[in-house]
Amino acid sequence: MNVEKARLDKMLKNAEIRTIITALGTGIDVELDIAKARYHRVCIMTDGDVDGAHIRTLLLTFFFRYMRPMIDHGYIYIAQPPLYRAKKGKIEKYLFSDKELSEGVQELGDGVDIQRYKGLGEMNPEQLRVTTMDIKSRTLKRVTIEDAVEADELFTILMGDAVEPRRLFIHDHAKEVEFLDV
Repeated sequence: MNVEKARLDKMLKNAEIRTIITALGTGIDVELDIAKARYHRVCIMTDGDVDGAHIRTLLLTFFFRYMRPMIDHGYIYIAQPPLYRAKKGKIEKYLFSDKELSEGVQELGDGVDIQRYKGLGEMNPEQLRVTTMDIKSRTLKRVTIEDAVEADELFTILMGDAVEPRRLFIHDHAKEVEFLDV
């Protein structure tokens, strides 16, 4: 749900939002009591592609707008799932960006088998465990208030009511796109 545009009463009717609030136990907005937090590590785990980034931004905007103390206390994390797996013989590498893919293929040489993950559901259970779930091998990024502010600003530009900032953002960043996942 786009909490940027939704009224509080409509947001609270959303089943997923209510589930998050209930599970965390803190309440929200001015009634939030961080001492009641049931969890001190909330991991946002979305697909590694642009759709996953969009969902992650929606969640970060929710936490920033309505549960900011969870961010301030360092309770919010983002799991970093890979976008690719490159395999040659017994060597297997998980890669998290197009740049890493390019470097990994170059390093492994010819005959590399590449698998692109459009989502977490495309990984088999062992791949998901190793890359995203296992405490020993996963990568988690703690969300800072700076991350949340940046996500909020980007979300406001891309999903807000004003068309001109969105048009300018697309115009300014269009040449940076290496791979468009459509």
